[in-house]
Amino acid sequence: MAKVSFVDKRIVKKFLEITSAASGTVSAVVLFVDIPVEWKLRAGWAFLILLALTYLVIWIWSNNLNSIDINVEGSDVTIKVGDIFQQSGLKAIAFNEYFDTQVDNKIISEKSLNGILIKKHLDISTSELDLYIENYAFDGSEVLEIENDRKQGKRQKYQIGTICLYKDYLLTVFSKFDENNKALLTMPEYLEFLINFWDRVNNLYAQKSVSTTIFGSGITRIKGHKNIADEDLLKIMLWTFRISEMRFKYPAKLTIIIHKDKIGQINLLDIKSVRNGV
Repeated sequence: MAKVSFVDKRIVKKFLEITSAASGTVSAVVLFVDIPVEWKLRAGWAFLILLALTYLVIWIWSNNLNSIDINVEGSDVTIKVGDIFQQSGLKAIAFNEYFDTQVDNKIISEKSLNGILIKKHLDISTSELDLYIENYAFDGSEVLEIENDRKQGKRQKYQIGTICLYKDYLLTVFSKFDENNKALLTMPEYLEFLINFWDRVNNLYAQKSVSTTIFGSGITRIKGHKNIADEDLLKIMLWTFRISEMRFKYPAKLTIIIHKDKIGQINLLDIKSVRNGV
């Protein structure tokens, strides 16, 4: 199903801009070039066919848009399809509230971003990463209670939105875990996470660009919102970024990465057309 309607007003506007320029050019040419009568009808039909093809191309382009640049309250933001591990600057990777590092497809899936980070991209062992996190200088408010009854994984809890900076990676507490080690959040907790996240990034980014994925787009469940779309999550991220104190100074910018399998669910033309992306 097409994300952008065939008669979307933005497509019509773009088409009219192009046809206005084309018509002006043709009119100027006709003033100085004498077209034989027998060619005028053919030329007219050819021009109409070209206009129809132009409209079709604009519509197809709008539905296959996979990268946009917007400005949110003075900060440059790029939203695009890509691989977060291939981005320059700092890369935010979501962890659970325990900073678990056990990739066993029970606590952490080997296909999740933090699973891929631990298995393929870290230059230290899991035990060394555990020690690094344990000795990291967190704020006192970020370290919560110890869950002694937890049967698997770590027991020290951290506040959602907490960040542990390791080299170019922002290891970020995103999800809470239930007793069955299933990642979940309520919508208020999701908003709390984003507000905390932007505030902490503001203190850590050191004029570097920051890349993140759409938080909540993976296996994390948001209670009461089973069918929330990735596009809605993206708009919530942009809205919380806009109201936060986080501002990137040029040349630093924010990049939000969309998985290639999810771009079909997101209308980037909608986001680009609205002020501040929301």
